[in-house]
This record gives sequence, C-alpha cells and structure tokens, in this order.
Amino acid sequence: MNKIELTTLLAEDVSGTPTSRIVRSLSARGSLSAAQLARLTGLAKSTVSQTLADLRRSGVVVEAAAEGRPAGAGRPATMLTLNPEAGTVLGALIGLREIKVIIADVSHAIIAQKSVLMDEDYSPADAVDIIRDLATEGYRDHAISRAGLMGVGVAIAGPVNPIDGRIQRASVVPTWAGIDVRDVFGPVFNRPVVVDNESNCAAVAEMTWGVAQGHDDFVLFKVDAGVGGAIVSGGRVMTGIAGAAGEFGHMSINPDGPLCRCGNRGCLELYASFRDNLAIASRRFGRPMTMDDVILLAESGDVGCRRLIEDTAEIAGHGLGMIGTIINPPLIVIGGRMALAGELLLAPLRASYEKHTLVKSRDVNAASRTQIVKGQFTENDSVLGAVGLVLRREGHNRI
Repeated sequence: MNKIELTTLLAEDVSGTPTSRIVRSLSARGSLSAAQLARLTGLAKSTVSQTLADLRRSGVVVEAAAEGRPAGAGRPATMLTLNPEAGTVLGALIGLREIKVIIADVSHAIIAQKSVLMDEDYSPADAVDIIRDLATEGYRDHAISRAGLMGVGVAIAGPVNPIDGRIQRASVVPTWAGIDVRDVFGPVFNRPVVVDNESNCAAVAEMTWGVAQGHDDFVLFKVDAGVGGAIVSGGRVMTGIAGAAGEFGHMSINPDGPLCRCGNRGCLELYASFRDNLAIASRRFGRPMTMDDVILLAESGDVGCRRLIEDTAEIAGHGLGMIGTIINPPLIVIGGRMALAGELLLAPLRASYEKHTLVKSRDVNAASRTQIVKGQFTENDSVLGAVGLVLRREGHNRI
C-alpha cells in the first residue's frame, strides 16, 4: 500500500469500481462497518465483503480503534477505516485577521493544529508563506513526512466562483479579490487544491463530524463579527452559479439602511453581527472587549451584556425567519463565536425565528418543525471543513 495507490483509487469517478467506491466512502465518512458501506455504496454485501478483504490484505484499509464504540448486548460491528499511514491532508483558513492550519490523516485523525494572528489586508504571498511554514512545523513536530500529503483544502472568508475558482469582490479579505487560490497554492504544495467559502466549509465540518451528521438537508447560520451561512441540500453544499449561495449576511433587510462593505444598504450583517455590540461594550467598560468577555459577563448576570446578546438574537432570528420561509429546512445549525453563548443566544433567536417565519411550530407536528441547534465546532469549524473538502473529494474548484 502506498500514497500513489490510494490517490488513484480516490481519483476514480464516484460510480467507478467497487474498490474505489468503498475507498471514497471511507475517505468521506471516516470509520464505517461493512453493513454501512453496503448501504452507502449500493453494493451487494458479498461484494463489499470480498473487496474489504482485498483492501485489508493490501493495507489500504485497517480496523479502526475501539475507543468510543457504543456498548451493546451483542458483539459490536467491526469498524474499518483507511490506513492512517496512507497519507495526510492539509486544511487552511484564510480569515480576516487569522490564518489557521490543520493536518489530518486519511482516517480523519487530527495530527496538528496551528494558527497565526494577522494584520488586516495581508497579501496572498504572505499567506502562502505562513501556511507553508505552519505546515512544515506541523509535519516536523510530529515526525511525519510531507511526502504523504494528498491534497490541500482552503477555506476563505468570501464567495468563491465555482466555475473559475476566483475569489469574488465581496470577500472579507479584499486583497484576494479576483485571485484563483489554486494558482497560489498549487505550485507551492504540488498537490490537488480545493477551495470554498469559510461558511460552506463550516457546513462540511458539521455534516462530517458534528451535529449535522446524518442530515442531508440543513442550513448553517454563523453569528460572529460578521454573518455568514451555507445551504446543504441532498448532502451537498449549494454554491450558486457564482459561489454566493448562503451569503445570508448580505440580504438587504432595510433598503434605506447604512451602507455595507459589500456595496448594498441595510444588509443583515450590519444588524445581526456582533461587531457594533463589541464597540458598545468596549465603551461601557472602558476597555477593548471580546465576544468571550461579553458572553462571560452575561453568564454572570450582567444585564447589559445579556441585552446585547438578546438584541443580536432578535435580528438574527428575523433574518433566519426569512430564510426559513424560503427554504423551510428541517435543521438550522448556529455557528460562529457567538454560538458559545448557548441558550443566552439560542432561546431568543428561536423565539424571533418563530415570530418571523411562515410555518409556526403550533401548526405542525414535532417531526415537521425546524430544529435550531448550536454547532459542535465554533472555534475551528471552517479550517476543519477545509480538511473535509479534501477527504470528501467533493470540492468544486479542484486542480
């Protein structure tokens, strides 16, 4: 077993050989049983059994570690995964003021996580140098050869055109506007590169490892210093023709409102993000305040901080109510830093959503109600999702 063999199997069309279909399923999902593989691939159980036997003999597939298996009366199903030694993937987040990197192996185990704070409007050249250095450090610290790198996933704070891979003008990182990220990272890493919007990547993380596992249809809504989102339909993240699907923060809810950085007026982000509330809190306490500071004070009973969170929840729920009327999703996952406020944010947000959306909970049975839950990953969802882009082999900007 070697990296070239696994890369070849993963590169085959999804409807290819039984071997490639099983390998791709394990790459996308992590640990799976033979029965689960049969359901996911549509292959006969006998075909799955024989193919797995061949893959185990060749060392491509191994038995997963037993930790975390649920206890049961009978013998638990054997869980299988791709051999961790078969290769690694690199995920990177290009954010407004921060760059993050995660190195994981093909069994979905995280090997290293690193981050660097940046000044705003840093250049693509600076970002590439830093990501390359962080990756080098990560591989060196864990005594792993970078020769096993199989692909690079990049999450960026802006819409990505799914046709040509270029960052749109509306990006939070304006120095990247018009840049094809594949052209920047491809020559440096000499590996396949896939890129997507950071909120889309967050949705990938939640449906691969988080609260949206098993959900083929859901909406992700991020409340942070900005507002973002993603729409997942049929198990795939919707991108739209120009990559702007799910840009909920730039729905204009007040055409006479203040000018947004995107060029429109009265965007939801101007009201539902926590940027202005941080400025209010900083003036009130006479020092720079972070979202964590406000949440901690609100949890301690500070009525002013609780009100700031509730105000954000009210307008965010208003925007989500519009989204719910259009999409009527079974699940809404709340991400972003403000999700750390938990029920301080979620309770008033749910109430606002109920007030502003079309279908009211009282009118339908429990199975038909939209569930609004906190995401599992609030600090590293986008960079984790960048890893997921490579593992799931579904990025739309691959080279």
